[in-house]
Amino acid sequence: MNNLKYWVALSELEDIGPVLSKKLLSIFKTPERIFKAEMSDLLSVEGIGINRARNIKGFPNWKNVDKHLKVLEERDIKVVDIDSPSYPEMLKQIEDAPVVLYVKGEIKKEDRYAIAIIGSRKPTPYGISVAENISEELASMGFTIVSGMARGIDAISHKGALRAGGRTIAVLGSGIDIPYPAENKCMMDKIVTSGYIVSEFPPGTPPDKENFPRRNRIISGLSFGVLVIEATSDSGSLITAGYALEQGREVFAIPGNITSPASAGTNELLKKGAILTRYAEDIISELAPVLKGFIRSRQKDKIEITDEEKKVCNYLTGEPKHIDNISRESGLPTSKVLEILLRLELKGLIRQITGNRFYLT
Repeated sequence: MNNLKYWVALSELEDIGPVLSKKLLSIFKTPERIFKAEMSDLLSVEGIGINRARNIKGFPNWKNVDKHLKVLEERDIKVVDIDSPSYPEMLKQIEDAPVVLYVKGEIKKEDRYAIAIIGSRKPTPYGISVAENISEELASMGFTIVSGMARGIDAISHKGALRAGGRTIAVLGSGIDIPYPAENKCMMDKIVTSGYIVSEFPPGTPPDKENFPRRNRIISGLSFGVLVIEATSDSGSLITAGYALEQGREVFAIPGNITSPASAGTNELLKKGAILTRYAEDIISELAPVLKGFIRSRQKDKIEITDEEKKVCNYLTGEPKHIDNISRESGLPTSKVLEILLRLELKGLIRQITGNRFYLT
């Protein structure tokens, strides 16, 4: 726990980001030695001036670090430092990889075979359909799907992976104990059992706007490539695509209607050289040299549903129905119906469209 305390403190040092932290680690070997180093030794490190050295020697937030450690223990959140063998292999390769990750779930070696799928928070029916199909197909082949758990394309992509029985990683722009958006809490719980949730931000960190560009470099860093499905010209997805290029990752984009603002960003990416993508196979063929022997054939197991899931299905048809109507007809609270509908969606038995409407597939 003492060692952990110094790792958390290192990640929270003011004005010292991942790059400088790793430089310090290369010289002092452990976080504890960094904090206990003499001022003269700190000042001898390139990039560590007098102000940064004082920030290290006079680190004021030890009480805050202790509070974080208590929350981590209470909520079963793991801290994975960059020296740990379980630190994600792909992420470790990028220059500004976080020195500490907060993780809920299990990191597995096969997660290095990951594709990030990102896009609009307000997708069109076209974008929804593409995200559902490609995420499910890639997960069925054994890829881990990475996204940011935002509304829209992100959430749809996580669900597609879960529905296929695959693995998925959600990268948060908040503390791991603060689900954002709140309505995705149920999905977070599912992801923990079939992948993991990760954040570089300590517990209690709110989803502030400035956190999300930092979060985006982790999404691309965890992945072989980034697929953008619908993005406006000022979309945050384009930031992630930029990080992917800087990190030497492939950028894929779904072409869209040239008159649709929802596809202005993706069409611009294609104009600049992103790989035009229509199906999962387009991604596979581009990455084939590094994926040989990995891709699994798709296997579907018999789907089993519970009695309460059957009950809700009885109130659904092929026509979309609003959740309020389902709740009223079934006599179940809306929160319970949402939980059941999520399970059914992950099993591939229903689909959701805009306006909280659901239908049988």
